[in-house]
Amino acid sequence: MQTQKDTAAEFQSTVLSPVKFRLFLLAKLPMAYLAGLRVARLTHEQASVTIPYKYINKNPFKSIYFACLSMAAELSTGALCMMHVYKSRPSISMLVVGMQADFTKKAVGKITFTCTNGAEIAQAAAETKATGQGVTVIATSIGMDEQGDKVAEFRFTWSMKAKKTA
Repeated sequence: MQTQKDTAAEFQSTVLSPVKFRLFLLAKLPMAYLAGLRVARLTHEQASVTIPYKYINKNPFKSIYFACLSMAAELSTGALCMMHVYKSRPSISMLVVGMQADFTKKAVGKITFTCTNGAEIAQAAAETKATGQGVTVIATSIGMDEQGDKVAEFRFTWSMKAKKTA
């Protein structure tokens, strides 16, 4: 039987493989594929996702369109959620139920969104598995440009609920 550590390592291997991840995006998140999202780092505690400034995701103001920034920020929180519920028994459903964002600088170049709420997400997954009750967790993702300046901050509220076993 696989331990949680083993399943997390398996998930990390898949997400950090450029070919496997691009195939996943193409099949499940085609807009993220087109926008050029990449998972740069994934550990138990944090995830970083990059998005480049390019023709397909620009806005009329010569910066990255806010919806594309939102995709990258959401993926940085969602990758952590997916890792902590991957192959869970009982399985856990997850869904974004809220989002807030603040934009502080024009997003040009390569933007990296980092979420460091892995411990809180793991705790929420463990809680719903133990109780069977729905749990929410707020995960924050900070977007930084190549110069190290903050361009945006997103807060996603994730709902997790262990599915009932028959």
